[in-house]
Amino acid sequence: MNDQKSEIPLSGETTQNGEETKPYVISKEKYKAKIQPSWDEKTPLILQGAAWIEAHPPESKYSIGLRIEEHAVEYPDNWALLYEDEKYTHKEFNEYINRYANYFIELGLKRGDEAVVFVENRSQYMFIIVALGKLGVVSSLINTNLRQIPLIHSMKHTPGKLYIIGEELFQAFEEVKSKLELSNEQKKMLFFLPDKGEMSTPEGYINLKEKIKDSSTKNPPTTSEIIMDDPFVYIFTSGTTGLPKAAILKQRSILTAMNWWGAMVVGMKPEDIIYVTTPLFHSHGIKVAFAAALYRGSAMAIARKFSASKFWDEARKFNANCFNYVGEICRYLYNQPPKPNDGDNPIEKIVGNGLRPDIWMDFKKRFNIQEIREFYGATEDFVPNFANIHNIDKSCGVCMTPYAIVRYDLEKDEPFRTEKGRMKKVKKGEVGLCLGQIVEPEKFYMYKDKEATEKKVFRDVFRKEDMYINTGDLLRDIGYGHVQFVDRLGDTFRWKGENVSTEEVESVINTFHQIDMCSVYGVIIPHTEGRAGMVSIHKRNNDEFDFNEFLTFVQKYLPHYAVPKFIRFITEFSFTATHKIQKVKLKKEGFNINELDDPLSVLLPESSEFVPLTNEIYERISQGKYRF
Repeated sequence: MNDQKSEIPLSGETTQNGEETKPYVISKEKYKAKIQPSWDEKTPLILQGAAWIEAHPPESKYSIGLRIEEHAVEYPDNWALLYEDEKYTHKEFNEYINRYANYFIELGLKRGDEAVVFVENRSQYMFIIVALGKLGVVSSLINTNLRQIPLIHSMKHTPGKLYIIGEELFQAFEEVKSKLELSNEQKKMLFFLPDKGEMSTPEGYINLKEKIKDSSTKNPPTTSEIIMDDPFVYIFTSGTTGLPKAAILKQRSILTAMNWWGAMVVGMKPEDIIYVTTPLFHSHGIKVAFAAALYRGSAMAIARKFSASKFWDEARKFNANCFNYVGEICRYLYNQPPKPNDGDNPIEKIVGNGLRPDIWMDFKKRFNIQEIREFYGATEDFVPNFANIHNIDKSCGVCMTPYAIVRYDLEKDEPFRTEKGRMKKVKKGEVGLCLGQIVEPEKFYMYKDKEATEKKVFRDVFRKEDMYINTGDLLRDIGYGHVQFVDRLGDTFRWKGENVSTEEVESVINTFHQIDMCSVYGVIIPHTEGRAGMVSIHKRNNDEFDFNEFLTFVQKYLPHYAVPKFIRFITEFSFTATHKIQKVKLKKEGFNINELDDPLSVLLPESSEFVPLTNEIYERISQGKYRF
């Protein structure tokens, strides 16, 4: 058995000028100089966090709502929530939450009920989901970008006793309402949440803002009855394929994350303000930013939507010293024209995932950021979460729960197993599939759908009857418990007997001076094994693209098997809610000249230049006339 197949050949980093280095691993010198001393600082926090968790077992009566009530007493006049021109102290934040909570009690809502929340980022969003949480009502946080079939699926997957629909999303909801098969009782619980006030309350809906106006601001009696193990929200995650699945985030999911992000990773203080530009229906907003702010009564500054051009002005307006990010946010900020005051901002630390090595150091220097707290993880509990607690450059950090990185066979699309049926861990510097150990199978859960949960499980991994979660992600072991993210399994493809990581090819191509942004993926060429590389490119400007210089560049900095065979110039990418480029449609369209209006070019076998993909060449490729 050839175990070497599991290692991703593109194991080196790439600098901003395209220079390839050896696989990144942490040296003994770096460990002794930075990581070892950092443990002395972090160990007491780890012990404190462990003690807090031990003191708050799943059955204990403690909750997010109770934490916020404590902050209202401890930090009454400190800022808790900022949104546009709205500002709320901890005392005011709790009182607004209570208005909603006490009204929901009057409606007869109780612990275990579910509510559908379809509202864009704004202050009322946080009031509502925390208020429902004080009653033990689970908020189903619907992706505000969904329409038609996926929207219907999500709302039917977690049908609510009540539906809270934002004015800004009313039309989208109306288009699917008839297909939701709502009962008469549900139709009586349709709530309209005004936004800009551009429309009056629609017939058949209850104006929620009007109803809570005179509601009591006192803490509801239900808060003290909520336990750590109660579900708090459903957050929808699509994984790599298929319709969205509802992942359960319990009260303890957020409160455990509070100790992890707030104390260990970011080091949040009462005076800190974290600027949140990711959607609140996504775990990044709730399980990272909100959880971190909960630790010591820090404030959240909420952006309605991310805007690269307004970002730094908004950060200065809120005086935010922290923000949460996904890699694409950093890329968009980095691609903005440089300004003399780029480094003159209040941001000291950032927390997120996906900041690529090719811009890491330049991004940090340009915007004068001291700490980059990169992490790797997922919405679902039981998935191992890594975090850069030591502020090591170009690392996702370390993990405090049991995990393994195992060799993976991309041809068979499964982990390698020995003759005895066991998996094998990768060596330092190698890439493999990340698995998270399920230590207590009897307490294991992930999705509301049990069948979807079971599909994520590997059994008998290293010993009989052990259980591990399949993350679906390839990570590199860089030593001393640290890892780097490499790629999603669905994005890595195999060509000429070699494994190609789209993330790493993109990190090279994105450094070419004429390219603003790119997306790399594998496409099938008829009568050819594997998938050939294709890149969709959004250019920086309208200048004529220099194909010869580009080819020279990628041939210099990429292995021959990773050089794309097809180029597509695209005017606009489609993005997910967290600003990731949507590749599914790009992969499906491939280089089919009959379905695309975009300019296409191809690097034919034995050719030393890209040429336009014509109908004639396309037909010859389709007929297998070229031997790629």
